Amino acid sequence: MTKQPTQSTAALWARFRFSVIGSLLSAPPPRGELKAAIGSLAEKIWAHPITGRAVQYSATTIERWYYKARNERDDPVRVLRRAVRKDCGKVSLGSNLTEHLRQQYQEHPHWSYQLHYDNLVSSVKADPSLGPLCSYSTVKRFMQTRGMVRKRRRPKGRPGEERAARRRENREIRSYESEYVGSLWHLDFHHGSLKVLTHAGQWQRPIVLGILDDHSRLCCHMQWYLSETAEDLVHGFSQAVQKRGLPRALLTDNGAAMVSDEFTEGLLSLGIVHEKTLPYSPYQNGKQERLWATMEGRLMEMLDGVEWTLDFLNEATGAWTEIEYNRAVHRELSMSPVERFSKAPDVLRPSPSSLVIRQAFRLQTTRVQRASDGTISLEGVRFEIPSRFRHFRKVAVRYARWDLGRVDLIDPQSGTVLAPLYPLDRAANADGRRSAIASDRGPDDDEPDDGILSDSTPDDGGPDKPLPPLLKKILAEYRATGMPPAYLPKRADSGK
Repeated sequence: MTKQPTQSTAALWARFRFSVIGSLLSAPPPRGELKAAIGSLAEKIWAHPITGRAVQYSATTIERWYYKARNERDDPVRVLRRAVRKDCGKVSLGSNLTEHLRQQYQEHPHWSYQLHYDNLVSSVKADPSLGPLCSYSTVKRFMQTRGMVRKRRRPKGRPGEERAARRRENREIRSYESEYVGSLWHLDFHHGSLKVLTHAGQWQRPIVLGILDDHSRLCCHMQWYLSETAEDLVHGFSQAVQKRGLPRALLTDNGAAMVSDEFTEGLLSLGIVHEKTLPYSPYQNGKQERLWATMEGRLMEMLDGVEWTLDFLNEATGAWTEIEYNRAVHRELSMSPVERFSKAPDVLRPSPSSLVIRQAFRLQTTRVQRASDGTISLEGVRFEIPSRFRHFRKVAVRYARWDLGRVDLIDPQSGTVLAPLYPLDRAANADGRRSAIASDRGPDDDEPDDGILSDSTPDDGGPDKPLPPLLKKILAEYRATGMPPAYLPKRADSGK
């Protein structure tokens, strides 16, 4: 599936600034040591979020970023965004130069951006009629927005494993532990040693998702799935957040689900620093690997020889996690994980609502609106754009690829939701009724009603209509019972 994330310069700066001061939020320094902690950050060398060059920032600048993020509880990343430039979106390259650049890219798609720019400099010197040359950043941004990305040649081997082995030989490895509960969580998938019997009558090897608090070793959530997708990851992580609260940082590997657009955007929206281990270096997530060894040595041994189903496996795993693992005395801690989790100082934040979590884990992308019928296509499904936004040629939307029931039209600069989008309903559109398109003409210039266009559409009980009193009363009474929802959060088939 093609990745189409849209990351504005403002968003890149917000993420970079949040990564600089993230350690001050996840592990607040003791009283009186904040100035020294900020000073140490000011002495570090950072990679510029746009150019990648080595840069440093003063303690005053970092202090300003820190207080901005600390004083914002809902979205500490958004307040760190840079203001949008007035000339944002305008092309500075001339037509002759852009055409020459396109031709150069077609002939050499494997060149880097820098190599394209260097050859462009030589071409302009040899032929001044191409026009003035802009900066490297402008040329690179132009190529990226036009889809002229570098096509990398496939590697002949896997040198990453060799580099990881050499790094482990030449670098010392030390144990670590965060100072606060909720300061750092570990997350990983693990392929089970046994198989389960699905409702389709097939034996399949399940995959377990585990989430561990670094300071207390508490297993925040553990659940089995039949796949390792971003949907499964978000489903399990959301439950951990609602059980224990919002952590400050999360450590994962570089799996496809962990670096997916939905999960990455969700962590940023919730103000969680996403740390990733180096490739082929599972020892950096050692606490999580130790959890898998404990689970295999105890729970899996007790279930050996049993004909499993996914439902039973999740029931047994949940009981084992809460009753045995979280309550057993940890050898290094001299207390149980649940005891340390409840007694140690924490930097956890309250869990947001289910709706907020659901809306957070969505990717942001752009689509071109079809001028013929005002629709866009997402994952093979057509969605209608409200007529008041018909003048938008390109629209930015936010959605999760596994949940097309919630698609929002947004402002790409501020991220504000403009309107929800709904799938194209050809049957409803076949009745011939059409709403009049609002225009700038005066009331005397309106065209007469021809019987097909009307100023209003019939009430179809859409989402903007208030609920009937009886239905509202029934829903309130059911929620007051405290019973769980009368449906499964995923499809009833154990295959999901």
